[in-house]
Amino acid sequence: MRNISSVLGRFAKSISVSLVLLFAVTMSSNAQDAKEGAALFKANCTACHKVDRKMTGPALAGMSERHSEEWLVKWIKNSGAMIASGDPVANQIFEEWNKVAMPAFTQFSDDQIKGIIAYVKEEEAKAAAGAADKGGAQGAAASSDANNLMILGVAAILLLAIGVIVILSRVIKTLEKVITNNAAAIEAAKVRNEAYEESGKVRFAQKFLKNKKLVGFTALMVVGLLAVLGWQTMWNVGVHTGYKPVQPIKFSHQIHAGVNQIDCQYCHGGAYKSKNASIPSANVCMNCHNTVTAADHYDGEISPEILKLYRAVDYNPDTREYGNNPRPIEWVRIHNLPDFAYFNHSQHVSVAGLECQTCHGPIETMEEVYQYSPLTMKWCVDCHKTTEVNTDNKYYDQLIEAHEKLKKGEKMTAAMIGGLECGKCHY
Repeated sequence: MRNISSVLGRFAKSISVSLVLLFAVTMSSNAQDAKEGAALFKANCTACHKVDRKMTGPALAGMSERHSEEWLVKWIKNSGAMIASGDPVANQIFEEWNKVAMPAFTQFSDDQIKGIIAYVKEEEAKAAAGAADKGGAQGAAASSDANNLMILGVAAILLLAIGVIVILSRVIKTLEKVITNNAAAIEAAKVRNEAYEESGKVRFAQKFLKNKKLVGFTALMVVGLLAVLGWQTMWNVGVHTGYKPVQPIKFSHQIHAGVNQIDCQYCHGGAYKSKNASIPSANVCMNCHNTVTAADHYDGEISPEILKLYRAVDYNPDTREYGNNPRPIEWVRIHNLPDFAYFNHSQHVSVAGLECQTCHGPIETMEEVYQYSPLTMKWCVDCHKTTEVNTDNKYYDQLIEAHEKLKKGEKMTAAMIGGLECGKCHY
C-alpha cells in the first residue's frame, strides 16, 4: 500500500507540475506591454468613449485617418473653443451629437494627448492582429496532423484512466479487509472508553459538591461574571459603532471621495452653514451621471445602480430628457443622536475647522458607509478636552466686536453674537 501511495503521489506531482508549466507558458504568451497613454485614457475617456463602438461619444477607431494629429490635439484640449472659433469640422461633430460639447482637458499637455492618440492606434492594431491570429488558428485546427495528434492524446488519457482505476480498486479492497478485521476491536475499545469517562465525571462531581469552599468561590465568580457582562451590556445600549445598513443604491464613497477626490461639501453642502450636513438631492448626482454611466465596466451597458438613479429622477438616457414622475430615494440614516443631544455641523466645520474624518472616520476608503465613532457623551467630552480653539474666524471676530461695544457702553443685540443662525431655534 505504501508503494502504491508513493507511486500515486509522484504521478500526481508530475501532473501538477506539467499543468503549472502549461499555465505559465499560456499566461506569458498572452501578456502584453502597457501602451503609452492607456492610464490617461482609462481614467478620463472610458466613461464616454470606446475604441470599437459608440457610447455617449463616437467610436474612436479610425480617428487618426479622419483628422490630423494637430487637429485632434486642439479638439481634445478644448473642443468648446474650436466650436466657438467656427471650425467647420468641429461644428459638424457638435451638430451630429445633439450639440453636446466634449469636456475640456486643458490640464493635459500636447505630449499627453499624443500618448492617448497613440494608445487608440495601438488598440486598433491589436484588434486587427487578433482577427488575423484567429483566422490562422482556425486553419491550423482543420489540418489532419492536428486531428491525429488529438486522437493519440485521447487514447493516452483513456489508457491512463484505466490504469488509475485498476490501482484504486485494489487499494479499496485492501482497505475494506483491514476495516472488517478491526471493526470489532474498535467497537470494544469505544465502549470501554465511554464507561471510563462516565465514571470519571461522576467522581469529579461528587468531590466538587463535598468541598463547600470551592462551591462558594465558584458561585461568587459566576455572579461577578454575570454582573460585569450585564454592566457592559447596559453601558453599550444605544451605541451603534460599526452600524452599516443596506442602502437602496450602492453608493461608494471610496470611488467618489477617494478615487475621484470629490470634496465632501460638494454633496453635503449644509455641513459648513447649518446644523445638518444634509443628504444631497438626486439632481446633484445627475450633474455628473447624466454623462457618466460606468458602461465600460458592464459590457457597454449602463450600471444597474446608475439606472436606479435614473428611475428616481425619471430620466431617459436615450432621449436625455426628464419625465414628470420622479420618486425620492429612501436612504437609510446611519448616524443618529438622541433627541436631547444638540449637535451643529457648522460650528464644528466652519468655526472649529474640523475635518469630516474626525467624526466619520476614513470616509474616503469606505465602499459602504458605516458608523465609525461611538458618538457617546464620553467620546464628545474627551474630544472637547483635547481640541484647541481656533479663534481666527468670523465667529470670534463678532464676539470680540460685541465685547468692545459693551466696554464703550453701547448696546449689544442677540443678532450680533449669532442669534440669527437657524440652528439656534430649529432642530
